[in-house]
Amino acid sequence: MQNSTSWQTKDAKEVIRAFGTDAKNGLDEEEAKKRIEEYGLNELVRIAKAHWYKVFLRQFTNVLILILFAAAAISLAVGEIGDAVTILVIIVLNGILGFIQEFKAENAIEALREMLHPTCKVLRDSKEQSIDTKLLVPGDIVLLEIGDRVPADLRLLHGFNLKTDESSLTGESASVYKNSDRVENEAPLQEQSDMAWMGTAVVNGRGSGIVVQTGMNTQFGKIAFMTQSVKREATPLQKKLAVLSKKLGIYSIAISVLVALIGWMFGKDMFEMFLTGVALAVAVVPEGLPAVVTITLALGIKAMAKQKALLRRLQAAETLGAATTICTDKTGTLTQNQMTVKKIWLPSREIEVTGSGYDPAGHFEANGERVDYKHDKDLMMLLKSALICNHAKVQKTNADWEVIGEPTEAALVVAAYKGWLHADDSDVTVSEFSFNSSRKRMSIIVHEKDGLTAYVKGAPEVILERSTQIFKEGTILSLDEVYKKEIESAYKAMAQSGLRTLAIAFRTLPVDTTLSEENVESSLVLLGIVGIIDPPHEEVPEAIHMAKSAGIDIIMITGDNPDTALSIAHNIGLDADRAITSGELSQMDDETLGRVLHEKILFARARPEDKLRIVKILKDKDEVVGMTGDGVNDAPALKEADIGIAMGKKGTDVAKSASDIILTDDNFASIINAVKEGRREYNNIQKFVQYLLASNSGEVIVIFLNVLLGGPLIFIPVQILWMNLVTDSMTAIALGVEPADKEIMNHPPRAVHEPILDRRGIIMIAVLGSYIGLATLWIFHYYLSRDPQNGMVLAQTVAFTGIIILEKMNVLNFRSLDEPVSNIGFFTNKWLLLAIAFTIGLQACAVYVPFLQVALHTTALGWKDWGLIVLVALPIFMLTELYKWIRWTKWK
Repeated sequence: MQNSTSWQTKDAKEVIRAFGTDAKNGLDEEEAKKRIEEYGLNELVRIAKAHWYKVFLRQFTNVLILILFAAAAISLAVGEIGDAVTILVIIVLNGILGFIQEFKAENAIEALREMLHPTCKVLRDSKEQSIDTKLLVPGDIVLLEIGDRVPADLRLLHGFNLKTDESSLTGESASVYKNSDRVENEAPLQEQSDMAWMGTAVVNGRGSGIVVQTGMNTQFGKIAFMTQSVKREATPLQKKLAVLSKKLGIYSIAISVLVALIGWMFGKDMFEMFLTGVALAVAVVPEGLPAVVTITLALGIKAMAKQKALLRRLQAAETLGAATTICTDKTGTLTQNQMTVKKIWLPSREIEVTGSGYDPAGHFEANGERVDYKHDKDLMMLLKSALICNHAKVQKTNADWEVIGEPTEAALVVAAYKGWLHADDSDVTVSEFSFNSSRKRMSIIVHEKDGLTAYVKGAPEVILERSTQIFKEGTILSLDEVYKKEIESAYKAMAQSGLRTLAIAFRTLPVDTTLSEENVESSLVLLGIVGIIDPPHEEVPEAIHMAKSAGIDIIMITGDNPDTALSIAHNIGLDADRAITSGELSQMDDETLGRVLHEKILFARARPEDKLRIVKILKDKDEVVGMTGDGVNDAPALKEADIGIAMGKKGTDVAKSASDIILTDDNFASIINAVKEGRREYNNIQKFVQYLLASNSGEVIVIFLNVLLGGPLIFIPVQILWMNLVTDSMTAIALGVEPADKEIMNHPPRAVHEPILDRRGIIMIAVLGSYIGLATLWIFHYYLSRDPQNGMVLAQTVAFTGIIILEKMNVLNFRSLDEPVSNIGFFTNKWLLLAIAFTIGLQACAVYVPFLQVALHTTALGWKDWGLIVLVALPIFMLTELYKWIRWTKWK
């Protein structure tokens, strides 16, 4: 029954009959228990959840990690237990780091459960009672009032001035009027006025409804299913590192086998060649790379937190840095989700209202000058009327202003507060005629000192039709045709600029007046027109401008109406010539939509599945897609996107749980700072990958050439591990905190298929790696030739120390791939300088500390030895710096 019927199109009595319910008495407990067995509990079913051990094991599926496992196994097999233990410790530490960050499992379902109100009021056994929402069943009669959260999907039976806030479900910023009149056709979700949806909030009035959908069959549940069923794809960085890892794995095996065979063919000892092959395999693979990437990304989490962005996944920042398109919700993301009076038209003049949101800080201006509101009778009368004809409350809680009631009414209250008006408790409300979709007006009749006064607000065309007078400069004047045209022009101009309009009026009544709609709401005195908008965040226009400079496309996807969406887009500088509605979108095939996405468009009245489809098509076109949002309706698209960005303050728990990044200040501008940080992280990963591979290629070259020359074993495996894991990794991590390049946000996003090693990077690795290899080979044979019989250990120690000093000197070349160090400043990365000093200190310990001498097969060096090493190492930095300086000078 739950899935087979469009209940919004059925008459209320027909729905009651279908569920076998008594509207006055509700279900009895026995029947409710039977229905729980039939339909299940009213809760969201877990679709899937990653167990902690699966998250942990996932950390060890990287190809580089698997190669390290193989290296550890071989080391263990040949008796090198120390090497094997060292490698395994590195593997485990890397896994733990990744696990800590990623075990914040995708708990969108749990968040959805927490979002729902735990109890609700129902009619059971002919009496009103409060029950746990999970015990609701189809056919239950639920009672609603202001402040309640709707506990299931309801077909409304009665409604008195009932309004719900559906922004978290549909994206519609304005609250929605609800009644029991059936919808004639298959209307969109936003227009099904006889339905109240699970998880939405009652902001005004009261009503009752019959439960027609529970649990996963509700609109809320369908989104939960969509969110959980979306699978995560590998991030761009993960894909590129996977490709690099596979290539390095192949190269390490090929080079090891080749060199071992060549050595054996040259008459070398087979076991010695096997050890050389293992050493080469260890040298080719940058063992520290997984750990360095993990630590750099983990450090990036701290850096991102300073930019007001919390990361839920290690790779989130790097992925955001690669974003080519950001799909953004409007309500609560670009805008504040706080209705605000921005303009007031009075018969005497037009007034601008400053301030934003529900904070009453602000004032009134006319023609750019501040208005003395205390002496403006027209303005004060309008504000007073808007305050009295109102049910909303605005109050301060901690540092924020909280609204109880309907957002549009709250905007009027805040405007009155800006005029220092407050409700007069001495006024007694005599009667009220509530707003509904057919009346489009609301009246409250108050008994004041001088008699009865009716305060009225409503749609401008409705109030204008019922008005015969206007209030101008403190005087009541007749409403003639000239004024009518002026009023019509005023509210139409406001509407065209994206403002929601309300007319405010009043009428004094004799005490003995019969209070009927016709008697009260006629011959009104029109006070003016109020223009209301959900204002953009102040920083958004600048953020969008910066996004354009960075080559990032911004696409608005909102559940709000097209006119409002276009108005906001124009106000914030977003390029959009037209709005495409959900209905129009459903008529497009994927190919057509793919073409449209490159036009100047935005999407309005969008449904959750529309957002999901748009994100998927963009990804199919090799776009790296970011999606921002704060509502339940955003969750599936947030999870499908390459990078989901949720709002931390106003965002629903489900949106946060489906996201990769949470903005703690709900500021769209923070996204741009996060993009910059993401680009910095990727650039630095690219730098230290190139640095590590240049170091490793130097090791491979010296070992390979030494075998060809027939020389003795230059390095043993444990020495290579010391180079790669201890000294290189430490400086690579420090390279990972290098500050961002100055021009980083003036370049378009990197191409999706651009490898982490481009042509220039490969050349740089080859040139610098060759110098490292050849210089080390020369210094080894130079010392070996001085004392061929007894100088073997000294020659190995000088070569071992020399290659480490060469690599530390070389790391300075990778601080910037374009600019010379003299430009970026030698001391701008103090961590790198400390890392270089510390690793040189460690190498000194390796040479002079007795137990390390035994473990690493070293001997003490003299000052002359150190001096020669430094002289050999200096050119690798000086020559590269000279080349960069010449190239940079020419470019400038």
